[in-house]
Amino acid sequence: MSDETWGFAPPPFNAENALVELKRALRALQMSERSGGFEFEAKRALEFELKEGAIQVRLAKRLIRTPEFDAFTIRSGADQRKLLDEVKKRLSRWKDEE
Repeated sequence: MSDETWGFAPPPFNAENALVELKRALRALQMSERSGGFEFEAKRALEFELKEGAIQVRLAKRLIRTPEFDAFTIRSGADQRKLLDEVKKRLSRWKDEE
């Protein structure tokens, strides 16, 4: 059903509050916050930046000293959930690779 049928729209996206929630969720996944990003097992795994009402995220493809990153832009709660799902998949893969 469309939003018009229900008579209300979802709340506007607040990037600052979403970033707080994202950080909390990443710490719950046992990642360590370090200078504008997160590490897993002392290797850079994720970097983030607030930009124009959205969160710009770079997620490592593999855990290595100088990783290549995939870029994500979070503009809604759905984008945030998709990113967390992707982080969980990669954490699982990184743990299996060791």
